[in-house]
Amino acid sequence: MKIRLEKPQDYGEVENLTREAFWNVYRPGCTEHYVLNQYRTSPDFIPELDFVMEEDGKIIGHVMFSKAKIALDTPSPEGEMEGGFFPSWTFGPISIHPDYKRKGYGLKLLQYALEKAKEMGIGLLQMEGNIEFYKHAGFDLASKMKIHYHAEPKDAEVPYFLAQELIPGYWGNREGTYGPPKGYFVADENPEAFEAYEATFPVKEKTLQPGQLPQFCQSCGMPLTKNEDCGTNADGSTSYDYCQYCYKDGHFLQDCTMDEMIEHCAQFVDEVNKNMPKPMTKEEYKQMMQGFFPMLKRWKKPAM
Repeated sequence: MKIRLEKPQDYGEVENLTREAFWNVYRPGCTEHYVLNQYRTSPDFIPELDFVMEEDGKIIGHVMFSKAKIALDTPSPEGEMEGGFFPSWTFGPISIHPDYKRKGYGLKLLQYALEKAKEMGIGLLQMEGNIEFYKHAGFDLASKMKIHYHAEPKDAEVPYFLAQELIPGYWGNREGTYGPPKGYFVADENPEAFEAYEATFPVKEKTLQPGQLPQFCQSCGMPLTKNEDCGTNADGSTSYDYCQYCYKDGHFLQDCTMDEMIEHCAQFVDEVNKNMPKPMTKEEYKQMMQGFFPMLKRWKKPAM
């Protein structure tokens, strides 16, 4: 087993490896290979921490690291201004070929990369992942370090948001909020470019599977739990972005504004309350949707 820096001639092989490693794991299909493809030219990319793992001359693993930052909630003893940013780092995707998973290769690759990161003076990492795996590499819940996740309430103990100080005392007694670097959302922000890139790979079947992250219709917010819930694209294939009630044959079934969609969905509050720990009124449900819907693909405003 050998770990070395990635070379330009590895790029295609590593992107295909990443696609194989993540396909249908967190969502139908995956976008991690496109994130990697685009990230190599980002100023946040750290080429000195771009590693591949080889076994018998074959690339079976890869990990990359990125610069990040934490928005400070309070002034620190060192005098950072409230609302300023504190330098930090993250990593991922970390990929192991499916034939080599659950054999310890991922942990060996990560531990090697963390040691190299520490040697470079990287003091703090945070990322989204399964604590049952990453605890073996020294990670713990970020909330214990008073690092909050941008998409969750500040008082929440977010089970998938993890952090680790590589240099003891680097974070100190600060408090702040982390959001992933913009580069990780490149497929969502450039869907046509992603689809063109994805078309260069062999066709693979997308599917909803147990254990994936929750999937929601990007028009009405309806949970998508099985393929039958989904709409259809213009070519008749399944759309994993939209439900059958919003999207058919590549077209939206309702010509409406976001506010009109919210008003339409509000009539189903009683059905929604069947799965809520605390029932909502119709007005409370509409208020919740006003916060949620602008993040859905159909209503999300283009980045300036």
